[in-house]
Amino acid sequence: MDGFLYKFLGGTGFVNATPGHLVMLLVGCTFIYLAIRKHYEPLLLIPIGFGILIANIPLPPGFQLISKEFMAGTAGPTTVMDYLYMGVLKGFYPPLIFLGIGALTDFSSLIANPRLVLLGAAAQFGIFATLAGALWLGFSPAEAASIGIIGGADGPTSIFLASRLAPHLIAPVAIAAYSYMALVPVIQPPVMYLLTTKKERQIKMPPAKSASRLERILFPIASFLICTLIAPGAVILLGMLFFGNLLKESGVTDRLSNTAKSAFIDTVTILLGVSVGASASAETFLNPQSLKIFALGAASFAVATAAGVLFAKAMNLFTRNKINPLIGAAGVSAVPDSARVAQMVGAREDPTNFLLMHAMGPNVAGVIGSAIAAGVLWSLLGGG
Repeated sequence: MDGFLYKFLGGTGFVNATPGHLVMLLVGCTFIYLAIRKHYEPLLLIPIGFGILIANIPLPPGFQLISKEFMAGTAGPTTVMDYLYMGVLKGFYPPLIFLGIGALTDFSSLIANPRLVLLGAAAQFGIFATLAGALWLGFSPAEAASIGIIGGADGPTSIFLASRLAPHLIAPVAIAAYSYMALVPVIQPPVMYLLTTKKERQIKMPPAKSASRLERILFPIASFLICTLIAPGAVILLGMLFFGNLLKESGVTDRLSNTAKSAFIDTVTILLGVSVGASASAETFLNPQSLKIFALGAASFAVATAAGVLFAKAMNLFTRNKINPLIGAAGVSAVPDSARVAQMVGAREDPTNFLLMHAMGPNVAGVIGSAIAAGVLWSLLGGG
């Protein structure tokens, strides 16, 4: 009897817990706190945060939540969580998320003011600046590209590219990308204030014209063809994004559109969030490499924000209709949080200034831009 009791006690989490487990359990609880208390991306942080809790319950010797061989790509799935994590490792979940995003997205602001696509493109500078920083820190080109895409502020795209180029980095890349997406209201305002004057923050932009139904239908078709002919590697992500948008705008597939933007994307988000969190065990996450990725991710968001703001200011040198440079910060593809931050900062200077719809233009352009950047990097460094 004493032997069974000793064996039972030896298998409990209290006995097998390490300081690393406690740190990661605290991280998971912090994610859940930020989601509930601060409303920072709750649909993402709660599944990821609870997944981190699942991953860091100390297991008895010989037990595995996600098998290390499967995560390394040297063996097939063996555990239940392996099968759920397969959607992350094999890149299934991100295109499905993009389908739902497309069905949720209104491109009217971008259609009405096409020049705003330049702000979305400018903000992607954060990707390539981070890539250069990762190379400087000693990461391989494929690893650096997977880390650099964090600068696009697009979690699904980050996971997709990492799954193609550096599967062993999916956990820290995904956690960093989603963490900083949630912290957009914290990271972006200081950069926006630093780079703009009070007068610039008070610039009012005229109401944008509305897009016709024909324009909204043609936009996803034309944009898909143009973007994927430029960057064929982005065909999977952009194909699902624009397909979802066409379901929304066609007016004849409401059942499919409503499913894609509700139950479907919610289901995939749950699976993606919990799977990503469950991959962030203390053994695989608390190491110098992951800390470097987190530092680079924070820098990438700041650089991307700065690039968008500065490019908007540069555009004002050559245009009569001035752009409020705050909307340049929305060029990162954290939809719609970056657009809301632009509105929030602008409203502090002038409560009658409504920037949200203008900011949505570069915001959705950032989604397209980050997907194109991922496609280009995949084509150059990984192939099919």
